[in-house]
Amino acid sequence: MANGLHGKNLAISLEARMVSVDHFAHELRTQLRNATEQSATTIVITSGELSKSIRGSGQSTQASCEAMLAEVKPGDDVLVSTCGAGMTIRYRLPRTTK
Repeated sequence: MANGLHGKNLAISLEARMVSVDHFAHELRTQLRNATEQSATTIVITSGELSKSIRGSGQSTQASCEAMLAEVKPGDDVLVSTCGAGMTIRYRLPRTTK
C-alpha cells in the first residue's frame, strides 16, 4: 500500500511540472474569449491570477509571464512588466488576428 501511495504522489508531482507555456496560453485565450463574449472592451490579467487558474501550476509564474507577453498586440498595455506574480497586462478586446 505504501508503494501505491508513493506512486500517487509521484503522479501529482509530475503533473505540476508538466504545466507549460502552452497551458497558460490556452487559459489566457479562454479568458480573453469569455470577456469578449461578455462585450468587454478590455481585460486586465495578472500573472499570479493566471497561474492560480491552472490546477497544478504551483508557482509557475515564469511560464504564465511568457504566455502573457506572447499574446501582447498593438494597443495592449503592459502595466507591470516585471515577470512574477504581479505582472499585469491590459488586453484590448476583441482580439485581432496577426
